[in-house]
Amino acid sequence: MIKAPENFLDADGVRTVFAEGKQGRRGFIRHAFAAAAATGLAATARAQSNPVSGDGDPNILTLPEHSKGLGQPVVTDGYGKPSKYEANVQRRQSPGLTQTAQASVSFAPLQSLFGIVTPSGLHFERHHQGWWDIDPSKHRLMINGSDASLLKTPKVFTMDELMRLPSVSRFHFIECGANTGMEWGNVAVPTVQYTHGMISCSEFTGVPLKILLDMCGVDYKRARFVLGEGADGSSMTRTVPMELIESGEVFVAYGQNGEMLRPENGYPLRLVVPGVQGVSWVKYLRRIEVGDKPYGTKDEAVHYIDLMKDGLHRQYTSTQECKSVVTTPSGGQVLLDKGFYNISGLAWSGKGKIKRVDVSVDGGRNWRTARLEGPVMSKALTRFNIDWSWDGKPAIIQSRAMDETGYVQPSYQQTRAVRGTRSIYHNNSIQSWLVQESGEVKNVQLS
Repeated sequence: MIKAPENFLDADGVRTVFAEGKQGRRGFIRHAFAAAAATGLAATARAQSNPVSGDGDPNILTLPEHSKGLGQPVVTDGYGKPSKYEANVQRRQSPGLTQTAQASVSFAPLQSLFGIVTPSGLHFERHHQGWWDIDPSKHRLMINGSDASLLKTPKVFTMDELMRLPSVSRFHFIECGANTGMEWGNVAVPTVQYTHGMISCSEFTGVPLKILLDMCGVDYKRARFVLGEGADGSSMTRTVPMELIESGEVFVAYGQNGEMLRPENGYPLRLVVPGVQGVSWVKYLRRIEVGDKPYGTKDEAVHYIDLMKDGLHRQYTSTQECKSVVTTPSGGQVLLDKGFYNISGLAWSGKGKIKRVDVSVDGGRNWRTARLEGPVMSKALTRFNIDWSWDGKPAIIQSRAMDETGYVQPSYQQTRAVRGTRSIYHNNSIQSWLVQESGEVKNVQLS
């Protein structure tokens, strides 16, 4: 691990940042950009954005081709695509992470996203036995009981029948329980796409599960759990407590970001369990069984459990605790020059809304409260940002989130005191990014 030197960011530098901040945001930004202009950056930007004529006369503006002629016709293949200049913005698989691509992960490019919504085509993937494009006309959802007395009428629903029922649309994040899992022992990967990219946020549309259970006449006094089962080759099964369903939060979704689910995201039907780790959001959902106790299936008894420092395992810790990460600047990026920067990142909590995010540029010695961009919604990503004037000296950038329950995101030292260094799941420790004098940003951990 990398331990921050005592003088990695001198006191004068810290005082300068805080003093500029007190002048007001406009003055702060004006001062930072004035410093950048003194180095010639502003002039360079003007020259690049205003091409001159062939004779080199800076007073003659030559219009680019896109300002003089006809553009392309309306999209003829029926579905829009990103600009060719954004071809590098894509989800990526980590080489060697798993033995087969059918049981693997692709990570969302958090460093390239804005706001809180993840485009469907960039939504992270986690498959246990590959994805399928299932014919919705043939797909069925069955609801039954582990004991016949737990519900009056078992039912089988077609997609058409489900889509005729009253629907809800809600924004929620979904995070794999293993997100940031590679970082438990030490720095393992270079960029935020790989440290935190097993998370995405979408607007999901579907039918509250309670409506379906009510239609089946469930005995809520005795039926205190449900089992969700997927139709893929892994037959993924997960237990969900009935209190989450009775609250109305859990629903079966067929829509995502205004269109039908993508095949890699569970088309045509998946379970949405807000605030709970992604493995419980069963894809290709084909069956819901109600029961009177947790089911203890394979992926609940062997996987997605917490290894504790004393060697014991903790089970059914499905809620994703409060967490945040700075996405810009972050590992793999380069600051091109000194001056003003907008530090930006994401925060989330499986227990409700984000209440506050603090940001440090000196490895946690001093913290400033960031701005929360609206909307701030329960169990959804929240975008935050804060002004920063980089003086060209080394800096360590961190974010620390607090949710509406008062829970504060812990440091690695605090987390490891309870969990040790050999765990896999539910790592919500504070992330550190080292900005070097060269402007290069690296993933580091402070001891």
